[in-house]
Amino acid sequence: MKALVFRGTGEVAWQEVPDPKVEDAADAIVRVDAVTLCGTDLHIVKGDVPEVEPGRVLGHEAVGTVVETGGDVRTVRPGDRVLVSCISSCGRCAFCRERRYGQCGGGGGWVLGHLIDGTQAEYVRVPFADLSVHPLPSAVDSFDAVLLADIFPTAYEVGVLNGGVRPGDTVVVVGAGPIGLAAIITARLYSPGRIIAVDLADSRLAAARHLGADATATADEGPEQLVADLTNGLGADVVMEAVGVPETFEMCTRMVRPGGRVANIGVHGKPAVLHLEDLWIKDVTLTTGLVDTSSTPMLLRMTAAGRLPVSGLVTHRFELGQMEEAYDVFGRAAETGAIKVALGGPQHTAVQAAGPG
Repeated sequence: MKALVFRGTGEVAWQEVPDPKVEDAADAIVRVDAVTLCGTDLHIVKGDVPEVEPGRVLGHEAVGTVVETGGDVRTVRPGDRVLVSCISSCGRCAFCRERRYGQCGGGGGWVLGHLIDGTQAEYVRVPFADLSVHPLPSAVDSFDAVLLADIFPTAYEVGVLNGGVRPGDTVVVVGAGPIGLAAIITARLYSPGRIIAVDLADSRLAAARHLGADATATADEGPEQLVADLTNGLGADVVMEAVGVPETFEMCTRMVRPGGRVANIGVHGKPAVLHLEDLWIKDVTLTTGLVDTSSTPMLLRMTAAGRLPVSGLVTHRFELGQMEEAYDVFGRAAETGAIKVALGGPQHTAVQAAGPG
């Protein structure tokens, strides 16, 4: 098959690789029908995630069709259309028993496109399939569903829930990329008083306003002063960091009110300064987190019912073989206006399952 392979810092290639095979009785092999790129993939290519070794197939989000399962898989079977979660869960370890699937100590967690080959390929091996794929209702479009593999549960769990968004809150989202926009959408479920979005790109701020942000600012328009003006100098109740660079994290800690919450969502490749000389007296709560995807079934139900406006975040679509072009467009989002890039098709007319390993 062909797949997008990380070949070292700054270099990826769409190339032939061996077909995946069932390696464990809990595995499923899924034909990839729709896949997307993540800001985390860009961090990997930049060298910010050193655990990802050259030769790894990237990607951790997909919708596809099951073509083969191991003998222990009970919840899906060949022919089922499924969402492949960005997090794999063994279901047995102490963390999984607490529904902290992102911290799975039994061989799961964030492994796809990280520690094992991922989803940016024609086929993918998914470990712990019973808990790591979700059957999809036919009413949910593949290009909508793929947004529930990562960005929506991440924004909701690591941003909205960790940030403790409550009715009437002033919420600031720093970074209006896919995660930040999903955070705006899911924060609105809790009726905040206002949402303020901050980004470098006017196109992304326009998208933020369309999706529910009440005010926006670019970095050079004084977002900290805007927050102060809108809150009578108090500061924001909740600030979400959805970029992953030191400057934006430190900006978030300056915009939060005493007693407020800073929820870090961004993937950081460099240290950030924690100004405890200013924060120690402010009763500020700082949270970090890797998504657990425990909310994915609920988000899927909301999407199927038309209660979660996921459509519109995919701005660019490509065929699967155009992976390198998609990376170029997504990596130059400020120039191209890309928010979320998705790939799929042309669809296979026949499926031949790989033989057992």
